[in-house]
Amino acid sequence: MLSKLLASAAALAFLAVPAVAAEYLGGAVKSTDIGGKMVLTDANGMTLYIFDKDEPGVTNCYDQCAVNWPPLIADASATPEGEFTLVDRTDGSKMWAYKGWPLYYWKDDVNPGDTTGDGVGGVWHLAVE
Repeated sequence: MLSKLLASAAALAFLAVPAVAAEYLGGAVKSTDIGGKMVLTDANGMTLYIFDKDEPGVTNCYDQCAVNWPPLIADASATPEGEFTLVDRTDGSKMWAYKGWPLYYWKDDVNPGDTTGDGVGGVWHLAVE
């Protein structure tokens, strides 16, 4: 009986963890099944978002916006890969973009797979593959 309970608990725990389908940028970005959507996350499973007020290849999120929505910063040596490109920021850093759209985190997401930023202000959305 105990072994059946342990097996059931293990199966439920496995189902609660988002499933990773693909890795990009050397594993820095992953495509993760969250609620039936293939959502881009970072290597730790934290959800990435796009901003309607951006333009392809241009970020318009600075100052308090960037505090609330930290950009997915690229290493200085990063180079574009597939549909992932680099966007210049005014501070001289570069951030990652997917299909031209800059990628961000949401300050209120705490755990891998959280999607509390989706729909904020009607202008923030999951970065869906």
